[in-house]
Amino acid sequence: MKTNKRYGYLALLVSAGFLAGIPAGCGNARKAEAEDAAHAPTAPVVKVARRSLSNTLEIASEFEPLQEIEVYAKVSGYIKTLYVDWGTHVKKGQILAELEIPELQQQLQQDEAGARRSDQDLSRAREELNRAQSAYTVAHLTYTRLAEVQKSRPELMAQEEVDTAQGKDLEASAGVSSARDAVAASEQGLLAAKAALGKDQAMFAYARITAPFDGVVTKIYAYTGALLPAGTSSNKGDLALCQLSQNDILRLVIPLPERAVADVHVGDTVDIEVSQAKNSFTGKVVRFSDQIDTQTRTMHTEVQVPNTNYLLVPGMYASVKIPLRSALNVLSIPVQAVESTGSSSGAVLLVNASNRVERRDVKLGIQTATEAEVLSGLNENDTVIFGEQNQFKVGELVSPQIVTAPGMN
Repeated sequence: MKTNKRYGYLALLVSAGFLAGIPAGCGNARKAEAEDAAHAPTAPVVKVARRSLSNTLEIASEFEPLQEIEVYAKVSGYIKTLYVDWGTHVKKGQILAELEIPELQQQLQQDEAGARRSDQDLSRAREELNRAQSAYTVAHLTYTRLAEVQKSRPELMAQEEVDTAQGKDLEASAGVSSARDAVAASEQGLLAAKAALGKDQAMFAYARITAPFDGVVTKIYAYTGALLPAGTSSNKGDLALCQLSQNDILRLVIPLPERAVADVHVGDTVDIEVSQAKNSFTGKVVRFSDQIDTQTRTMHTEVQVPNTNYLLVPGMYASVKIPLRSALNVLSIPVQAVESTGSSSGAVLLVNASNRVERRDVKLGIQTATEAEVLSGLNENDTVIFGEQNQFKVGELVSPQIVTAPGMN
C-alpha cells in the first residue's frame, strides 16, 4: 500500500508539471512570431484599384509655317515704292511694292496707238466693202436689165453693150470679194494689236507686286531704288523682294512610330504644350504620307494648329500628345510594381493576408507611362509590392507600408 501511494504521488507531480509547461510553450511561440514580425523588412506596397487609363504618345516637334515662299518680280524694274518691312502682316492681294518700268510704259503707249490704228483700218475696210457692195449692186442690175432686153428685143440692144455690162458686173463682184478680204485682214490686225496691248498691260500690272496669300513678311531682301530682276528663270541668284510666311495656321511634322500608326487617324485632335507660351493649344491630324520610312520605322504625319492671334511663332518647339487607346474603370497598378515577362504579360509580388510574399502572373492591357491595366491575375484591393522585386523572396514575412506611386492619384 505504501508503494502504491508513493507511485500515485509521483504521477500527480509529473502531471502537474506537464500541465504547467503547456502555457509556457504557447507563450514562447507567440513571442517568437511577434519578434519575427517586429524584425520583418518594410515593404512599400500599393493597392490594386480601378482607374480610367489613356495611352498617350508624346513627341517633340518644331512649328513650321503652313506655307512659305520667296516673292519675286515678274518683270524687271526699280522699286519705286515699298509698302512692307520685316514683320508686316499682309492680306491676300495687298500691294507689297510698286516698280518703275519706263520702257514698258512706252511699249504700252505704242500698243495703244497700234490698236487705235488697227481699229481705224478696220473701219475704212468696212466702208470700202459697203462701197464695193453698192457698186456691185448697180452693175449687176444694169447687166441683168440689158440681158433681158436683149432676149426680148434683140434688135434694140447691141451685143457689145451687153458684154460691157457683164464685164462691169464681174468686176464689181470681184471688188466685193476683195473688200471682204480686206475687212477680214483688218479684223485680224485689230485682234493682234489688242492681244499685244493686253499682253503688255498684263506685264505692266506686274509692276505692282501683291501678296498671294495672307501672311507675315519674315525677310526683306530689297529696298526702295533697288533693281529687281524678272523672276522668270530657275536661277537661284535672282534677287527676291521678300520672304512671305503664312503663320495664321502652323504645321507640326511628326515622325509617328510604326506601332502607333494604326491608332492615329486623320481628324484626330491632339493636345500641344509649348514651354515658351502660357496658353494651351490643340491641333488636328490632317495628313499622312501613308508610307513607313524603312530607315527610321516612322511615318510622316502632319498636325495643323490654328494661330489666329499669332501667339505661336515658327521655330518654337512643341510637345505633341497624341491619344492612342483608352479604357474606363479598369483594374490598374503602377508600372513599377510589374516585372515584364512579355509584351502583354508580367509578374507581381503579392502581399497576402498573413503579410507573406506571393508571386502572381498577370496579363496586361493598356500601358501608360505610369500605370498598366490588369486583365487577369489580381483582384481589386489586392496589395502588391512597389519597386524592385529582387529585394524580397517568395514566402518572406514583410511589414507592408502603403505608398503613393508618382503620377497616380
